[in-house]
Amino acid sequence: MNYPFDTVGLNSETIDTLDETYKLLKSKFHVELTGNIDFHLEDFEVFRDCTDVNLRGSYVIKNPRSDCYALFVEIHKVKKNGNTRSSSLYDYYDYQTWTLAYLKKDFGRALIRLETLADKIIELIHPVELDFEEDKAFSDTFYVLVNDRWKADAAMDRNFRNAVMDMRHEDVVIEIINHTLIIGHGKPVSPERSLHLAEFVARICSMC
Repeated sequence: MNYPFDTVGLNSETIDTLDETYKLLKSKFHVELTGNIDFHLEDFEVFRDCTDVNLRGSYVIKNPRSDCYALFVEIHKVKKNGNTRSSSLYDYYDYQTWTLAYLKKDFGRALIRLETLADKIIELIHPVELDFEEDKAFSDTFYVLVNDRWKADAAMDRNFRNAVMDMRHEDVVIEIINHTLIIGHGKPVSPERSLHLAEFVARICSMC
């Protein structure tokens, strides 16, 4: 059977999950294969602790204003089994969905995730987070780290923040490098979660 993604080395359960995810996305959007596109995933901090990151499949989601993308990503990590000098190393592979959009506004570099109690405590001591005084609900929910406060403040308008707020139950991580946004969970592929990610970038592309 010909699948629209690379199946080499994958077990049947992973293949079935990826296939189910692809079919769900295709049922909801106009989805096409991208061909060979380098999305420069190695530039994103969300993949910094990975030994290797590979695309198993990439798809363009056609949008009237601006296309966006769904990516099947293979994550390879090597971790230490314990904290002693004699601890052994083990490596593992994970398969995740990330979606990507190219934005008209320049956000600088930004990382957005749900805010934790530890974040709130650190913020009291070292104020590094970008807060929006006019949008307390967003600032109380999400932790926003930026390298250019002026750019990020100008780019993260109310429409953008509302779209992010609607994803708060998904426990997502959003990273933006200038005009490129990527969003994911860092969790194994799930058709339903993948659909929510695709809906988010499609919404962002329709207005940003």
